[in-house]
Amino acid sequence: MCREGRQTLKICMIGAGYVGLVSAACFSEFGWTVDCIDNDEGRLAQLAKNVSPIYEPGLDDLLARNTAAGRLKFSGDLGPAVAAADVVFLAVGTPMRRGDGHADLSYIYAAVEELAPHLDGFTVITTKSTVTVGTSREIERRVKAIRPDVDIAVCSNPEFLREGSAIKDFTHPDRVLVGTDDDRARDVMRELYSPLAIRNAPVIFVTRESAELAKYAANAFLALKISFINEMADLCEMVGANVQEVADAIGRDKRIGDKFLHPGPGYGGSCFPKDVSAIVRTAREAKAPLSIVEQVQTVNEERKLAMAGRIVDMLGRDARGATIAVLGVTFKPNTDDMRDAPSLNVVPMLQERGAVVRAYDPEGRKQAEPLMPGVTWCDGALDAARGADALVVMTEWNEFRALDLNAAKTAMAGDALVDLRNIFEAKRAEAAGFRYLGVGRPG
Repeated sequence: MCREGRQTLKICMIGAGYVGLVSAACFSEFGWTVDCIDNDEGRLAQLAKNVSPIYEPGLDDLLARNTAAGRLKFSGDLGPAVAAADVVFLAVGTPMRRGDGHADLSYIYAAVEELAPHLDGFTVITTKSTVTVGTSREIERRVKAIRPDVDIAVCSNPEFLREGSAIKDFTHPDRVLVGTDDDRARDVMRELYSPLAIRNAPVIFVTRESAELAKYAANAFLALKISFINEMADLCEMVGANVQEVADAIGRDKRIGDKFLHPGPGYGGSCFPKDVSAIVRTAREAKAPLSIVEQVQTVNEERKLAMAGRIVDMLGRDARGATIAVLGVTFKPNTDDMRDAPSLNVVPMLQERGAVVRAYDPEGRKQAEPLMPGVTWCDGALDAARGADALVVMTEWNEFRALDLNAAKTAMAGDALVDLRNIFEAKRAEAAGFRYLGVGRPG
């Protein structure tokens, strides 16, 4: 519910990273007033110019439109935004903690200590970050230790956004999940998401623990599907089956579904690796180990290591002195995110074996260049292919699907094409003069 006399909800979004920035922009598009707070001065300087510090299709336009309308503001001053807010979202990072694999909640608790003195009137504090089970109750305990007089409700409202399609996922969600045991908070969160009612998006209310665990469970299950189809691809190669045909056949079963059944070099990104690790550690501590999920981690790490071997095998000789062109380095297309990207494993392994790596990514170079010393960065796919002994598709950017394979082959010194995303047809590649290797399907 809006505070008395107010016609619109007032939101304070703490954190202008991926989750916070997309959420703030979309809430302001709903018509709510959003103050987005961040302590990174460089990031704030970019946002002041309506320039997004992350690449996400459509986000720049959304930021520009809502800042111009006065619904979206960016600041480093947390106090006034918290005091005026109906809802305070915590959207700070929860990276994997070094040493034990748990989620690092230090940024969450630092934000809690900073915001608590500024709370004024009934306020809903909501985690948007992915947090371990019990975090909402710990936030409540910490706030009340600082401000025993405060009137708050702490909720869990995990995000289910896919990088590259986050705006669509936010505005057309499969579901909105809210964990709360407070009736007033339930009313506020229902009003917050009321603009989605016209799209029949279900807003599901559950306990805080259920909401916190559901986020981890969802990502663990999706990671499991990826590792499953990668192992199935290996089996297909050994028995002469085509993994794409197998995936299509099983994906048409509504109990299974066709999403995340695309084989490749393993999963990466900001969510799956750290969330799988965190739920495994949580389960061990709860004495309810998740042996299947633990195996998912193992399969994924082995997958990345195996990809470098495939590439070297296709050279047909020692990798020392060979030039390898890598197309795409981000963990998926339509993002510049390099976190746990398979390329961060594969490229260094190729370099360790003596190969020279030339790379091109439509959006990832700025983030990737500091992480990949020794790589020669190119201005396009054909530029990367020039003089290469092998061409490797690491990330399935759409522009690579239209690559002129005849031109690429002519530019290269060798004839190996390693397609780790199965974006080309073997016959087309072979007609251009390539020796072609896909994943999980016959040549």
